[in-house]
Amino acid sequence: MPPTVAVVGGGISGLAACYHLARSPNPPKVLLLEASDRLGGWLQSTRTAEGTVFEHGPRGIRPAGAVGADTLHMVSELGLEGEILPVPGDHPASRNRFLYTGGALHKLPSGLGGLLRAAPPFSRALLWSGLRDLRAPAGTEPDESVHGFVQRRFGPEVADIAVDSLCRGVFAGDCRALSVRSCFPALFQAERSRGSVLLGLALGSGKERGAESGLSRRARAERWSQWSLRGGLQSLVEALAAFLRPRGVELLCQTPLHHLHRHPDGRWQLTLADGTLMADHVISALPAAALAEVLPAEAEPLARELRHIPAVPVAVVNLQYEGVTLPVTVRAAPTGIPGHPRVSSAPRGDPHLAPTQGFGHLVPSSEDASLLGIVYDSVAFPQHDGAGAASVRLTVMLGGAWFRQSFGDPGSVSPGVLLQRAQAAVREQLGLEPPPTRSILQVHQACIPQYTLGHWQRIGKRGPGWGGPGPPPKCPPPIPVPPPEHINRFLAQHRLPLSLIGASYGGVSVNDCIASAKAAVGGLLGGS
Repeated sequence: MPPTVAVVGGGISGLAACYHLARSPNPPKVLLLEASDRLGGWLQSTRTAEGTVFEHGPRGIRPAGAVGADTLHMVSELGLEGEILPVPGDHPASRNRFLYTGGALHKLPSGLGGLLRAAPPFSRALLWSGLRDLRAPAGTEPDESVHGFVQRRFGPEVADIAVDSLCRGVFAGDCRALSVRSCFPALFQAERSRGSVLLGLALGSGKERGAESGLSRRARAERWSQWSLRGGLQSLVEALAAFLRPRGVELLCQTPLHHLHRHPDGRWQLTLADGTLMADHVISALPAAALAEVLPAEAEPLARELRHIPAVPVAVVNLQYEGVTLPVTVRAAPTGIPGHPRVSSAPRGDPHLAPTQGFGHLVPSSEDASLLGIVYDSVAFPQHDGAGAASVRLTVMLGGAWFRQSFGDPGSVSPGVLLQRAQAAVREQLGLEPPPTRSILQVHQACIPQYTLGHWQRIGKRGPGWGGPGPPPKCPPPIPVPPPEHINRFLAQHRLPLSLIGASYGGVSVNDCIASAKAAVGGLLGGS
């Protein structure tokens, strides 16, 4: 009989692990255990009768790099090429991103001209920040906060405004607590290898391109910044489930894992609500803290390390406004410094109006700690607006590392408080005065892991399948960061047939999660 592999956690990481297991030449028996009543984890889309799509988690996937190409290859093999909604390089959502600071929207500089001219919210041209990086000595510390690293190399303004906002948008986290070595390894390595971030990034490191497909070639040719699917990213979840079921993979929802116990014969005994099952290998796609709670007592050193990886909550508020259209415009003072926002019905040709059509805007913590940013969903993916009256879809992100200080306990916060805060932000920052015609609120608890200072110290050589017996992969798995060294060492020393995948370890993006699953399966089965 083939060995049994139990995948615990039915988010995108767990589903991708099942996908790669099922595609192997001699696939094992595969069981997927998911505690909730649905698959997909944070990938969740709501579709209305009018064809409107609201995303409650990730809303677009970047095609860049080896991990982006690998995801597009999987999408191709799942037969979703015709469902792809690309955002090409010349699209406003690719070219225009904004910051809201000083009570006004500011377009982030882009292109050579944007670097040569001083433009709010920066007091001088960003060229000077680039020159500072070229002159600054390389750091000597083994790790550094993202804020400290950027301030040292590019100056306090870039760190306080741009990078503060970036970390809030990507990690919902505080750049003063996050590790540059773990969160932005490419920047850290660029400095270490070339003495300058800009030089290191420009000269590159010769990384592999990833799996080739028609989609990846098209993405490069059209310079996609991101892509989605016509039915929302939940379509990827549904396609994976449809691929797995006919291949004998058992997808068991409402089946939480209560406890893991190592059987004398070396296999795992998994305790469920209604019984037990045996598995030769377990692939955990659970958040680190959740895995810690089901490990056996003898694995307490491992559980202790897992608990050191925190995660923050985020409130996602989807809003739809009918009878208005983007771009919203920003009223600019005669000096060119934007002031109060106004809707786009203002007269054309007014020299003090600047269009704000783009991907969305982020808000630095110094402006409003509670509000992470607003995504202009209708700009990037107008196909998701539906067939009804003209409307604008926006998503407001609240909380993150500042959730408790802003709103209290994420498990008991009043939905009305969050909805009111989101609508007030849209009114104040985008000038949309009427109430939304539709609003959807979801509070995702502990949804984004935080790679804080010291996370890198757990990084070590990647063991087979991230723990557990198995031949080494044929080629290095294309993931930015391997799992923590202490965790990996414990798995190797005790020869535990346990692999760790997902956002808790080596990257929080959808691409990173899929890549971690591919790497673990490759290590377990000896594939690439």
